[in-house]
Amino acid sequence: MIIAVGEFSVGILGNAFIGLVNCMDWIRNKKIASIDLILTSLAISRICLLCIILFDCSTLVLNPADQTTNTEMRTFSFFWILTNHVSVWFATCLSIFYFLKIANFFHPLFLWMKWRIDRGIPRILLLCLALSVFISLLVTENLNGDCSLCANAKWERNLTLDKLRINEAQHASYQAWNSVNLLTLFPFSVSLISFLFLILSLWRHIRQMKLTASGCRDPSRDAHMGAIKAIISFLLLFISYYFCFLIATSCYFMAENDLAVIISELIALIYPISHSFILILGNNKLRQESLRVLYKVTHTVKGRNF
Repeated sequence: MIIAVGEFSVGILGNAFIGLVNCMDWIRNKKIASIDLILTSLAISRICLLCIILFDCSTLVLNPADQTTNTEMRTFSFFWILTNHVSVWFATCLSIFYFLKIANFFHPLFLWMKWRIDRGIPRILLLCLALSVFISLLVTENLNGDCSLCANAKWERNLTLDKLRINEAQHASYQAWNSVNLLTLFPFSVSLISFLFLILSLWRHIRQMKLTASGCRDPSRDAHMGAIKAIISFLLLFISYYFCFLIATSCYFMAENDLAVIISELIALIYPISHSFILILGNNKLRQESLRVLYKVTHTVKGRNF
């Protein structure tokens, strides 16, 4: 619980900082840039995801023998699937935005998307949210009505329930959760494709710069490298998160596997925490604001010491 609360606090701090800075800038300027809107939406979704994971960890640790009802389990499953999908889809939108804004291609479809992306970001984010809600409702409805038997069976020793009924509930639950795991691979694949196209665009740009033999600083190359670092960090962290999520959902209904669930969720917390701080360091406005806040905090602490 100490580790979970510590990770949760750090994650809330980083994501809340992103949302607060962008919202204050939005209020001050009466408008918000597309990149700031994506980052703010991503930060909010990850705050909700952190709350869901912490809630599950605390339930498993502090009240493991809780007799979970079908309604409670369906509600928890819905919000976990929803926050998980929304955060992944918003991160994918960020990867696509980087690709369209920074890559250099001359295909008519790419140019059309590049021209329309700024105006389309609000609608794309709303579409991702609606799609995530639809997937969450669909998967939650497909959960077997007796799925609570699987959870409660872990804590009852002298069961009089029919074993076949429990096995059917477990099988249905596995199918539902596996569908969740498979559906998250689609936005991951889109981010991977964006990353590969950015690599291709950077390679073509470097080859062109070598032909011109320009010795000045190349802003386009710096933008390419920054976007590639942000996307590859998301891909690597998401892979670890995906496998931890897969282990946690697979072990959730199995007996004597709560320790595996807790450890998996603790490792899964690293993804929404680390990637948020990587985004702060990679964004000029957020990085400058974070340095200013750190300077003020350090100055205040030194003043109190004296």
